[in-house]
This record gives sequence, structure tokens and C-alpha cells, in this order.
Amino acid sequence: MTKPRAAGLAALLATATWTAPAMAAADKGDAAFLMISTVLVLLMTVPGLALFYCGLVRTKNVLATLMQVYATVCLVCVLWMLYGYSLAFTDDPRSAPFVGGLSKAFLSGITVDSLAATFSHGVHVPEYAYVWFQMTFAAITPALIVGAFAERMRFSAMLLFMALWLTIVYCPIAHMVWYWPGPDALSDAARAAATAVGEAKVAADAHLRGLLANSGLAFQWGAIDFAGGTVVHTNAGIAGLAAALMLGPRSGYGREPMPPHSLTLSMVGAALLWVGWFGFNCGSNLEANGVAALAMGNTFGATAASALTWVFVEWAIKGKPTTLGLITGMVIGLVAVTPAAGFAGPIGAIALGIASGIVGYGACTWMKSRLGYDDSLDVFGVHCIGGILGALATGILVDPRFGGTGVADYIAQPGQITIGYDMATQMAAQVKAVTLTLAWSGVLSVVLFKFVDLVIGLRPPKDKERAGLDITDHGERGYHF
Repeated sequence: MTKPRAAGLAALLATATWTAPAMAAADKGDAAFLMISTVLVLLMTVPGLALFYCGLVRTKNVLATLMQVYATVCLVCVLWMLYGYSLAFTDDPRSAPFVGGLSKAFLSGITVDSLAATFSHGVHVPEYAYVWFQMTFAAITPALIVGAFAERMRFSAMLLFMALWLTIVYCPIAHMVWYWPGPDALSDAARAAATAVGEAKVAADAHLRGLLANSGLAFQWGAIDFAGGTVVHTNAGIAGLAAALMLGPRSGYGREPMPPHSLTLSMVGAALLWVGWFGFNCGSNLEANGVAALAMGNTFGATAASALTWVFVEWAIKGKPTTLGLITGMVIGLVAVTPAAGFAGPIGAIALGIASGIVGYGACTWMKSRLGYDDSLDVFGVHCIGGILGALATGILVDPRFGGTGVADYIAQPGQITIGYDMATQMAAQVKAVTLTLAWSGVLSVVLFKFVDLVIGLRPPKDKERAGLDITDHGERGYHF
């Protein structure tokens, strides 16, 4: 029997770092499922995203683009183990509800026996498996930003920006949207508060309030984000717009052609993205059950519908369907369904895919042309616009009347999982979570780009940029023919 998700308070991708009682044990099937999903998310980043991006740039920047994606992943993996996981997925009353503390810095206290909660009572996975799964999310999110400043940012500046962005932008957003104390902790505290009397009730009520107060801000609002519509895509997408505006256009932009050097590589990368995305969406359920199966079907339906919709819109407007249009439509479909993957019904997901294909085409053609910014590989148009669309649509498609799962609550009936839904309340929470992400990431990304520019400079000299970053930054060429 499928289990409902964790709370209008938090039907969220990230489970708690709450450690289960000593007698609890990890479910081996769920642990295996989560570890396989982790490898799939890595697959969608390297090689998937790296190949997708490198095929879209010019020959002189192919290695630099690959290098920026790969190096970002490596950098984030190290920083995540040192302090990123602790900032995102622990609680600290001094910084709640915006960011966690450093109690698990250097993965302190985590052992092979440590457990993390899932979305069901009494079900746990090894905390190490959860750490690595969340690490791959932290790695791909800043790597997405690379597409916005492709072909014009120094490698050293990129590394400094990514380290700062992970720390100051990503970890707090992940905490605010995804951190909660877990189903057992909430349910046990709610039951104690409901049944205790006298001084014991006062203490139990205070404990429950403390659990909620130390949870992420968007969690407290009741926002839902299955696999990262706000945390990953809106977050990276608005940072991409900041990058495009702060760095300015590529040398020669608008005056000389800048076609993709290998759509073949981009097609291969896009295919790997779709395959890897099943780890992204299905794995976010943390349990191998019916909700994960629903997320799988929605990842098929929304993606296919969006890709076809983009192609048909492009065909009608420009007279020819293109491979670039197909894969771009595919990616925005994946982006849009990410927050809704475990909440929407399959038909709702197809409808979301159709909407994302239409909206995405407009964002990456008409809007980009009208506003005149040089977002090299359409990070803002695909990830920010797609992420916003998906996050807001999730608040509608989760409605059981539209085939959605409804929203689970562990507090209303202590010890039970109660399914409920109120559209006005849910949509208000979704709007607040999107607004929070846009404001936090947008403002801080601009500040960080400006800081890096002042410290070491963002762009190479014009002559070196024209020569290509492969030679000027790395002393190599992608092709010798």
C-alpha cells in the first residue's frame, strides 16, 4: 500500500536528519533504492549535463564548459562533506528557521549505524545514503548555473563563486524548504501533547512547538516541493539570470553567429539527463513504493508531452521542428514536473508538460529576445521559469479532485497520517516559497558575483575570450582536426 507524503507542512524531498530510536533498523530495499538513485543523479550531472552543455557552446569553449561542470561537482562533494550537509540538514535554534548548524560538520557523529527518517512511520534509511543522495542534488544545482555564463567566465572566478554560492545560497534554501524533524518525531510529539495533562502537557506542547520552530521556514508555511522545483531549479535559474546580467553578453553577441558546435553531443547529454532524472524524482521519495512509481510515470509523461509540445509550437511558428527544440522542451518538462512528481496524477503531469512546452518556448525565444540578456544556454528560461511553473502548478495538481495525492499531515491526528487539501492555503504557501527562493538567491547571487569580480575578476580579457577559454584557461583544445 502506498504511503502518503509528509505534510502540507512538508511533503518535501528532504527527510529529517532525526536519528531513530536504537532498536530501529534501516530497510535494505529502500537503502538500495536510494543508493541507486544517487548514482543516477550523478549520471544526469556528469556526464549528462556536462555533455548537454558542451555540445551547445562553440568549439573553442567545449573543454572549458566540461571542466566547469565537472569541477563544480568535485568542489561541492568535498564542501558538502565538510560542512554543507550540516548547514542544510541539522537544526540550530540560533539560526532557525533559515539554516542549520555545524553539529554534523565533517560528518561528525554519523556512523554506519546512523539512520535518517523517510516519509513513513517507522521506516528509515542509512544516514550515509541520505547524505550522499542530497550531495548529488547540491552538486547539480550550481552546475546548472554554468550554462548561463558559458564561454565568458574565468575558471578561478567560477570556483570561488560556486564555493560561496553553495554556502550562502544553496544550503539555506535547502534547509528552509526541506528540513523537518521527520514523521515519527512529529507524530510522537503531537500524540504526547494531545494526551498529557498538567505540567507534562505544558512540556509536551513546548517540545512540539520547538520541533516546528526549528524546521525550515518554507516547511512551516506548508510549501511542498517533491524533488527541487524551488531548491534546485528556481534557485539555480534566478542565479543564472544574475550571472547573465552581471557578466554582460559574450563578445560578439548579437553581431556574429554562435550556433551549437555539436547537437549530437547535446542529444546524448539530454538522453542521459532524462535517464538520470528518474533517480532525481523517484529517489526523492526515499522509499521504493507506489509514490516512487507514481513519480516515475510522471517523469515519463510530463517530459514527453513537453518535448512534443515545444516541437509542434516551433514547427508552427518557424516552419521546421528542430532537435535543439526537442531536447530543450524535454528538459523544461523535466524541470516543471520535478516539484510535482510525487503529488500530481499522471494526466495532471501530462497537462503540466504541455504547459511547460508552451511557456518554455516563449521564455527562451520571445522573452529573451525582448529583454536582450545573454543567458548563453537558457538557464533562466528553462530552469527558473520551468521551476516556478512547476512549483505553482504543484499546489493545484496535488488536489485529489485532479488525480493528485493530497497533502499529508502528521499532527492533525496524532499517531496517524491524515490526508487533506485546501487550495487557497496550499497556493499561498507555494507562492511564498517561490518568492523566498527568488529573493534569497537573486539578491545574494548578484552580491556574490560582484564580490568575486572585485576580488579576482569575473571575465578574461577580450582577446583571450575571443581565443576561447579552452586555450586561455586550460591550455588545451577539444578537437585537433
